[in-house]
Amino acid sequence: MLRTLLLTFIPIFVAVDVIAVVVIYLGIGMTLDDGARRRLVTEATLTAGAVGVGFLLAGDAVLQFLGITVGDFQIAGGILLLVLSIHDLLHPDRPLRQPGERPGVVPLGTPMIAGPAVLTTLLTVARTYGHALTLAAFALNLLVVWAALRWATLIGRLLGEAGAQAVTKVFSLVLAAIAVTFVRRGLLAALRTP
Repeated sequence: MLRTLLLTFIPIFVAVDVIAVVVIYLGIGMTLDDGARRRLVTEATLTAGAVGVGFLLAGDAVLQFLGITVGDFQIAGGILLLVLSIHDLLHPDRPLRQPGERPGVVPLGTPMIAGPAVLTTLLTVARTYGHALTLAAFALNLLVVWAALRWATLIGRLLGEAGAQAVTKVFSLVLAAIAVTFVRRGLLAALRTP
């Protein structure tokens, strides 16, 4: 059971990319007072949780209604993840989204925490390990994200700018590899479908 939970937790953890979320959070939250930072962390975590759980529960029905197969979604999600990871590798100084008036909702809650990578991973993992275990693994990941954001200033000091960039690059490479896996699985599923 613990091994299965770990196998469910790890792909979601890689897709979330906590270090990149912390780096974005530090850029947004450093000018805020302690109370505003705490509200920002809570808002981001709750937004990501709502988006992720909603997509996990309704995603299959929406895909079925639109006539999209699992293979189609895996290929599209994989290509999107690959583009995002390549963008992060080549342009780490140019985020795809800029913070708006509610940075806890956009960009932190979505798409940084619960973005395309996480949504695609949630559906794929749920198909392999079931919805209950996937929800548990997602909840654990949200707890990790909340803790990382809550103590982000300490993490930022420990890693330093160069360390944070190095770890983010490694996560982007892992995300690219996961993206290729999604495309490969999607192609195999599409070839099996009559």
